Amino acid sequence: MDTHSKPPKLRNRIRVTLRVKRYSPRTEKTYCYWIRYFIRFHGVRHPAGIGCREME
Repeated sequence: MDTHSKPPKLRNRIRVTLRVKRYSPRTEKTYCYWIRYFIRFHGVRHPAGIGCREME
């Protein structure tokens, strides 16, 4: 096993979380679409790097 592996990408983390919560595949697809749209709207920045004002 590689000890220097990268953390999972945001999309994979979202999908795993939604599957653990037993969301339907269609809901998962819709959430991923809207999250991707949100990130693109804010200039392709990671949500962790977006401030509170921009989140509102």
